[in-house]
Amino acid sequence: MTHPSLLAPPLTILPLENGARLTRDEFERRYNTMPKVKKAELIEGIVYITSPLKFGNYTKPHTYIMEWLGIYEAATLGVELSDNVTIRLDGDNELQPEAILRLEVGGKSSISEDDYVEGAPELIVEIIRRSNGRDWQSKRQVYCRNQVQEYLVWRVDEHQFDWYHLNDGDYVQFQPNSDGMISSLVFPGLWLDKFSLLAGDLPRVLAGVRQGLATSEHQIFVQQLIVDS
Repeated sequence: MTHPSLLAPPLTILPLENGARLTRDEFERRYNTMPKVKKAELIEGIVYITSPLKFGNYTKPHTYIMEWLGIYEAATLGVELSDNVTIRLDGDNELQPEAILRLEVGGKSSISEDDYVEGAPELIVEIIRRSNGRDWQSKRQVYCRNQVQEYLVWRVDEHQFDWYHLNDGDYVQFQPNSDGMISSLVFPGLWLDKFSLLAGDLPRVLAGVRQGLATSEHQIFVQQLIVDS
């Protein structure tokens, strides 16, 4: 029998710290030992830990986004909505956006055996305070490089909402049409009344997406998803 004094000491797992440079495997290993940390991300190999959310800053916008996308998901078999899910994009990036919308079949993302999203979802939504944060600029580059087709950013403190789509390897911003609507290229029928969203008028936002769901473009998309499945 080995004498207790000769046994190797137990391996100590260090905590996550803002600004630490880690591999993705080490990031996950540390994150899994810190259940009180609700949101941490690895962006270009650097750890970012988010402070607890206050009611007015993010939770209300988050609720609006989830209700808007939830209506679309409910009417579109073959499309999957997730809330604050962790995404393994590549070896240096593991992100946790506020919402994603992905194709269940035929898309670029999949669900791993340990229940993470791997690869690029078709649409990602982020809710941030302002556009001058280093993490936001880095995320935009990461999403673009990994070919996330549509990237939506609600800049709460600046009272702005930007919707980008991937075009020739770079993001181009959508502009509302004459009716004030923005419509997705990847998810036909996903309409957003941007100005009603920023005004906090959720009923009009939901009415707008229902208009999109009634279009022939959405009906054709649904039929194609059924064929692909």
